[in-house]
Amino acid sequence: MAELIAKFRNHEAALISVPTVRKVVGWAAVIGGGVILAADLLRSVALALQNSSVLAAGVGASAVAGLATGVGALAVVFLRNFTRRGQDGLMGFAAGVMLAATVFSLLLPSLEAARAAIDSATNAALFVGLALLAGGGVLWLADRFLPHEHFVKPGRAQSEARAKGLWLIVVALALHNVPEGLAVGAGFAGGGQIGLATAIGIGIQNMPEGLVVAAALSMLGRSVLVAIGVATLTGLVEPLGALIGGTLAGLGAALLPATLAFAAGAMLFVISHEMVPESHRSGNEGTATFGLLTGFVSTLVLTSRFI
Repeated sequence: MAELIAKFRNHEAALISVPTVRKVVGWAAVIGGGVILAADLLRSVALALQNSSVLAAGVGASAVAGLATGVGALAVVFLRNFTRRGQDGLMGFAAGVMLAATVFSLLLPSLEAARAAIDSATNAALFVGLALLAGGGVLWLADRFLPHEHFVKPGRAQSEARAKGLWLIVVALALHNVPEGLAVGAGFAGGGQIGLATAIGIGIQNMPEGLVVAAALSMLGRSVLVAIGVATLTGLVEPLGALIGGTLAGLGAALLPATLAFAAGAMLFVISHEMVPESHRSGNEGTATFGLLTGFVSTLVLTSRFI
């Protein structure tokens, strides 16, 4: 009997050890990659600012934050049996990080800049509000008229998405990531601390987002390498948005609050139109909501020194 129990325990340990080790290795790769990216982010920003190039700092920081998508996607190699509940929790976390970055790194600085340029606080708020609505409206138009396919779909829609082609998914991810780059570029135009806080927030949320994207593409029948590659490449769209945002915000004092608020509106559209509905689609609202709250608080704490 003792021998039988020992064999059972050994068998049970073998069943548990493989996925446990895989998860530990996967998360270690993600965390280690995140630390390396954070160090690169700070170094690239410091060098760019030392050379008095705010635009270069924004583009460089956005590129590093975009690479975080690929770092997060690497975990799919080790976490192949990624549950939908886990995806929804991470999507909620990413939405919370994005929401905190929108409020603290974009909207509040936009209001502050608008109040400095406009005597009336009410008029300043209206100016920021209109720019925010414009940002959301442009993303709505792009979502409505550009051909694309949302990458997280249940059941039958997965096969439909597979049939429509990978490039439609890539367009959807690019639509998602361009506003993030726009936010980083506008943030650096508004000041080094604002831009760095925005880049940190975007980089943090890109990691779980990259894992969710890679896992979803893998579920759609794509190879692990393709899933990681697509996630990484779509993250690298962000420097284009940073270039646009930094250029517009640097053209004049009046354009700075408008560009920050425009980026905030675009980010809020992505959060409300895609991230929250996708994370709630499969009945995991509680997990997704807790993830959102955790992501919001985590970003608040990590970027508090820059706010």
